[in-house]
Amino acid sequence: MKGKILTLWAAALLISSVPLWAVGKTESSSGKIKATLITMDSIDEHWLKVRAGAQAKANELGSVELTFNAPPGKVDAAVQLQMVEDAITKKSDIILLAPLNSDALSPGVEKAKKAGIKVIIIDSGVSTSDYDAFFSTDNGAAARTAADTLANQIGGTGKIAIVNAQAGAGTTMTRENDFKDQIAKKYPNITVVGTQYSDGDKTKALNIALDFITANPDLAGFYACNEGSTVGVGNAVNQKGLAGKVKVVGFDWSADTKSLVERGILQASMVQNPYEMGYQGLQAGVDAYNGSALSPKNVDTGVTVATKENVNTIK
Repeated sequence: MKGKILTLWAAALLISSVPLWAVGKTESSSGKIKATLITMDSIDEHWLKVRAGAQAKANELGSVELTFNAPPGKVDAAVQLQMVEDAITKKSDIILLAPLNSDALSPGVEKAKKAGIKVIIIDSGVSTSDYDAFFSTDNGAAARTAADTLANQIGGTGKIAIVNAQAGAGTTMTRENDFKDQIAKKYPNITVVGTQYSDGDKTKALNIALDFITANPDLAGFYACNEGSTVGVGNAVNQKGLAGKVKVVGFDWSADTKSLVERGILQASMVQNPYEMGYQGLQAGVDAYNGSALSPKNVDTGVTVATKENVNTIK
């Protein structure tokens, strides 16, 4: 009996020694909120700006330990899904995710939510509503603007080609499909000769664009759906000596795309605000972690049409 009493006393003492903040929390050893940012890759300036925004917010708050992760390339959603699984295993409090594939990443998002983790979706959507907030460009509106811009550049008539990034990613498919729908609806004299996918790789996009030019010597224009595709297409047009003759409208902003606009190779680019996606996204995750209701759930972080006329005002 005496042994049982001592055992119960020791257990009670152990329980009473656990600090109240630890109950139901998964804070790091430093006492900070654990946040994991997972983007599509770690190469494109777009994702580096997302990371910079999230890190700036983490530094500002001082209460967040931010971990960054990304697949080596934009081609394997399974790798990204494993990164989500790892974040769950390591008991992250917040996951900020830019999903490579809307269907493939949905199970990971749902699993994270079931584990009590706050999930903020960045840039591209998932095939589930089981997340806390979604920060993105209105990609449909931006794609329709891109269609109108390219149509205006080629005088409303001619052949155009599309070089997209990832087949299946929510963002890129919206950019492609809404562009096509706008062309079909408003510009009957414009023909889309084809769509190819570069996985956001500049060299692959360049080779795809060269093939389109070879197969269609009367090609009037290109639409490119992300930074890598835009740069690759622009370089192909320049390489063939067709700058200003074959019009190019793209997506995203970087030193490379800015240079293409300045040199008249790229006529326009739909510029998102990835820094704000990371900055506002992490703040939303912290707010949700602290029990605040997030409204609105879907946040448009805006888009600007960059041209030669306003190139020096775009950040």
